[in-house]
Amino acid sequence: MKKTILAVAFMAVAMVSCQDKTKDKVEDATEAVGTEVEAKLDTISEKVETVIDSAQSKTGKALEKGAEKLEEGAEKMKEAAKK
Repeated sequence: MKKTILAVAFMAVAMVSCQDKTKDKVEDATEAVGTEVEAKLDTISEKVETVIDSAQSKTGKALEKGAEKLEEGAEKMKEAAKK
């Protein structure tokens, strides 16, 4: 009977200590995943900002070219109207 009680007590202690180790491992894994996700989000946001800046620059250049073409067309129409 004593051996059975001691065995059950030992199993209970082992289970409790294993639960603590598992909890620690889960907490460590959660922190690692959180850190990795934050790093990925930072990288993604930087890339998105770069793409947006590039698109804005290209759009601005295209608008400038369009405005120049429009002005050239307007000058040609003015000259044609004078004749």
